[in-house]
Amino acid sequence: MLDALVVAGQTTESELISIVWADPSFVAATITRLLDLALAWESPEGLRPLTGVADSMLGGGEAGVSGLRPRSPGRRDPVALEPVVAALPPEARALLDHVVANGGTAKPGTARIGLRPEDTETPAELLIAHRLLLPGGSLQPGLLMVPGEVGLVLRNGRTTTTPIDEPPPVAAEARSPRLAQGAAVGAATDVVRRMETLLEWWGVRPAAALRTTGLGVRELKATATYLQVSDTVAALLVEVAAEAGLLGTRADSDGNPVWVPTEQFDLWRELPTAEKWSVIARAWLTSARLPSLVGERGPDQKPWNALTPELSASGMPEAKAMALAALAELPEGHGLAAGTGLPSLVARLAWERPRRPRTRPDLVAWAITEAAVIGVTGADVLAPFGRALVTGDDPAPELAALLPPPVDHVLIQADLTAVAPGPLEPDLARRLNQVADIESHGAATVYRFTPDSVRRGLDVGWTGAELQAFLLAASRTPVPQPLSYLIDDVVRSFGRLRVGVASSFIRSEDEAALAGLIGDPRAVGLGLQRIAPTVLVSNVPIDVLLPRLRDLGVAPVVEGPDGVVRVGAAEPLRARSPRTRDSADPARAAARQSAHVVTAVSNLREGDAAARNRPASASAPGGGVLSALREAIERRGVVLIGFTDNQGVVSERAVAPLAVEGGRLTARDQDAEADDPDAERTYAVHRISRVVPVA
Repeated sequence: MLDALVVAGQTTESELISIVWADPSFVAATITRLLDLALAWESPEGLRPLTGVADSMLGGGEAGVSGLRPRSPGRRDPVALEPVVAALPPEARALLDHVVANGGTAKPGTARIGLRPEDTETPAELLIAHRLLLPGGSLQPGLLMVPGEVGLVLRNGRTTTTPIDEPPPVAAEARSPRLAQGAAVGAATDVVRRMETLLEWWGVRPAAALRTTGLGVRELKATATYLQVSDTVAALLVEVAAEAGLLGTRADSDGNPVWVPTEQFDLWRELPTAEKWSVIARAWLTSARLPSLVGERGPDQKPWNALTPELSASGMPEAKAMALAALAELPEGHGLAAGTGLPSLVARLAWERPRRPRTRPDLVAWAITEAAVIGVTGADVLAPFGRALVTGDDPAPELAALLPPPVDHVLIQADLTAVAPGPLEPDLARRLNQVADIESHGAATVYRFTPDSVRRGLDVGWTGAELQAFLLAASRTPVPQPLSYLIDDVVRSFGRLRVGVASSFIRSEDEAALAGLIGDPRAVGLGLQRIAPTVLVSNVPIDVLLPRLRDLGVAPVVEGPDGVVRVGAAEPLRARSPRTRDSADPARAAARQSAHVVTAVSNLREGDAAARNRPASASAPGGGVLSALREAIERRGVVLIGFTDNQGVVSERAVAPLAVEGGRLTARDQDAEADDPDAERTYAVHRISRVVPVA
């Protein structure tokens, strides 16, 4: 509609209804919409687009642009044009159709201009003679263009070749409701379980962050292996966790940035599964991140990393919302058709938003793929809880009604496995994950007990008796003897080696001296601990321990790693001399300040001189010369301009302004003949002193 308004120029609603291929009520409603958006306005001469709209209408048919040029100022009557076009030879008609289909402009080549129709020798010369091709002038220098009125005649009075008010249908097919719903529920529970597993793993083994705060390729591959998913799915889980506020960065003990769960994660994992999924799904729906690009190479041929700030697109949330809204409009139990469903969905969204970037097909495809992983859709059918998410309602109740109730027990078997006959309660699942490894997922999760898993439980504080009591209470079957033997064996070997932290040590052959040092009340702050009759360790660094021991009246010496005593004068510490600043040198600071003042005064004087030499702009209706010229261009009116030529002579001329670009006015002399090729001239805007509209 906006393109048709640009082609028509100053027009009326009834004329727009006649040239736009759409229902009249659709045209009228769209005109009202354009007026509300201030993209069109009702001038005294008729309805017309806002200034600058025509320059923004770039692209082809896929961008909602018809390809027709605006109608010429001296437009010809379509009734008079139709017989001229109908009488064209086939070669000339084919050439004219080709020019219109390719943007409406063409190079003249060797075609001669200014001939009569009977004197022409080529199809191009014939079109020029009939004024079906006009010189582009200063707006299209060196080109010929087809005026809009000719393009409308070629398209039978329409700006488009197809109706514009009929949205393309989305190819859909019926799916089994039970299959689609089961796939969506399974994906939803799976994404919650995997995200919780990932964040708990990173809570004890943080993932190293890059200097750009991203996640390295090695860390991503380790995550994918740990979760048993592809790199793309792992990147999606990591990105959504960060968007939901469950993942953040901090410094480790060495000061290096790492990715770890946030405090919000502790609150999130206490929620029911349906509410956990709701938090994840909402974060995904509003996220502008592009995890599907992780691993691909950017313009600099470097691979994209997960969690890097640059890996986002502002159009991604809109692509997700529009794609899911289109799925919600399909009949109940219908999803995208195999093969043709996704292209038809892209075409539908292109009809609704024609001026989106060329990456839209990729964004829509990624949105559909990610929706299946998150669990919003199942078998390309929007799930009931996914429909609630799209409409802005709370999807948790819908999902909770489809999930089986959590169970509070497992079945421990003699092969050192435990079977969970359903989703476990969060606390039971978390405690069981501490002492057993997940072997398989599904309707019944299988856990396996191994020496490493039992040792992992002992590492976090379990005792053998507590572990035995927990398994006895959690299992509906007796604890088998092999599992009890496994726990006893691991407990028996646990803690044989002990590791502590020591920053320095004290060694002496005099055991009594060491005993007296430990018993000295003044040595309480040294953190001394006896690990052998002749050896003490301390958690105080050696450069602090030595002066403290000397204060106690002992005379320690430093022993090197090879056991040799190190004595001698220590090298004095030195720091680099600071550079001399201007503030420390009064003469240099004064010189710099004087230079700043001289430069500022010089710039001010140059500006004053330029202002004195600039021609004064007389007042004009509309608030100034430029405003008056733009107003005349929009109204296609005639103005009287006063301008100063190169000799300083001030003169006046009646012109019809055509365009103002780059500080120059392109206008046509009002007194020139219609076929005068020199009628269009350019004027420097700063030389125009006054603009007066001519009635």
